[in-house]
Formats: sequence, C-alpha cells, structure tokens
Amino acid sequence: MSISDDPHSPLAHGRNHRRPRESTTAPVNGPANVLEIRHAYRTHGTGDTAVTALGGVSLVVRPGELVGVMGPSGSGKSTLLNLAGGLDRPTRGEVWVEGERVDTLNRARLSVLRRRSIGYVFQHLNLLPSLTTVENVALPLELDGTSVRRARRRAAAALDEVGMADLAQRFPDELSGGQQQRVAIARALIGRRRLVLADEPTGALDSQTGEAVLRVLRSRVNAGAAGILVTHEARHAAWADRVVFMQDGMVTGTSGPLGRAEQLLAGKTR
Repeated sequence: MSISDDPHSPLAHGRNHRRPRESTTAPVNGPANVLEIRHAYRTHGTGDTAVTALGGVSLVVRPGELVGVMGPSGSGKSTLLNLAGGLDRPTRGEVWVEGERVDTLNRARLSVLRRRSIGYVFQHLNLLPSLTTVENVALPLELDGTSVRRARRRAAAALDEVGMADLAQRFPDELSGGQQQRVAIARALIGRRRLVLADEPTGALDSQTGEAVLRVLRSRVNAGAAGILVTHEARHAAWADRVVFMQDGMVTGTSGPLGRAEQLLAGKTR
C-alpha cells in the first residue's frame, strides 16, 4: 500500500490540489495492484454549499496487504471505502480494481466486477430478511452463475469459518446483532474475492468473537487478497500491515503495524 500525491510513492498526503491528467490505460503496475485510487476527490453539492468528503487521496493496496484506516467520524473513511468498492464515483480522479478502471464502468459491468472481485462488510449489514443465513451468503455466487448446490456448500464453509455453521437455516431476524455481523462477514469473504473492504466489521461483536473474525480476515489476506479495514480501535488496526490516518477528507499520515495484534487484543501494552 502506498499513499501520496504520486500514487506510486510510499508517502501520502492530499496537499496537491492540481487536477491530474486522467487516463484510460491501466496503472504502470497493472493488475499487480489489486486497488489503486489516484488523486480522488469527492464533493457533494456545488458552489457555496459544496462539501468536500475527500480532498485528493491516492492509495495503492497490493495482494497480501491489509491496510487499516483510522480517523474521527466525518474524516472520509467510509467515502474512501465506497469509492474503492464501486458504490460511489469520484468527482475527480480515478479508481482501479485489478487493472480495470471502476469509475468509468457502466452499471452492468460494475455489478459483475463487484460480485466477482469485491467483498464488502457494511456498517449496515444489508442482509435480505426473506433469505436464510446460508442463502444470504450464497447469493453472490448464485447471481454469478454458480449452481445452487455448489454455492450453498461454499456458503456453509464460509459460515463455519466465522462460527455460524449451526445457524445456517435461521433468518436474519432470528439472529443477534453480532451473529448478523458474522453472516455479513462470511458473505464478504465467500468465493475468490480479491479485494475485501471492511467498515467496522467487529463493531457488534464481543472481544473473543471479534478476534476470531479478524483472524479470518487476516488469513484471507495472507492467502493473496487485498484488504482495507476501517476501525476506531488500535487493537483492531494492529492486525493491519500499515495504518492510514485521515482527517477532513485528507490523509494526514501513515504508520507501520501498531503493535502485535495478540497483545493489543488481550489489553496489553508494549
């Protein structure tokens, strides 16, 4: 992961407000970078009422990297995730996932890319109330053409990873908030998702279950996926390879790992 005015530089900040020349060709490193965001601005409204949610952020995340993102509410963390996941488009700048420029894709192609390549754990879980737990998790695979039987089998394995195998036939309203969160995480991790975006994935979980979920996320990244973890807690950010700090829509700094995750999750200090 690199963040900077030059997206190929290891440093980061958003102070250069010059509009870069936009490109329709893949970044220099192509699909070797799972995610690349180039000089992204996101402005809501126009004129005197315009509000800048992101002010020229660049970010590269490579296979096998988990990047933590920290900052106060309103700092642009969720906006950054929405751009990375193709849920929103930058006002200016570029977003690339696996060598494909996401912000210029039509709706149909974007839907395919998101189903196949991007797993997203939302703050609002977006589980379908009419589907069982296993059906919710299997749905992205079924929409992408996987047979129902195979999709359900893989969904059951994903639920087992997050300790929810015994509740596969329950509906969302029969689950606690923490259990629903684990279902959402299983859905994000199912299949061969190359980019996993997690917005406070442990927010509704107790510390023991949260640790188990973070281990699953870390394991998936170690296997070659790229991940972004938005969190307010240093003990969760400790699972990341490096941490990006945001404020007022800008990247204000980066650091390496914050400390051994096991120590921080146990409430210890270095």
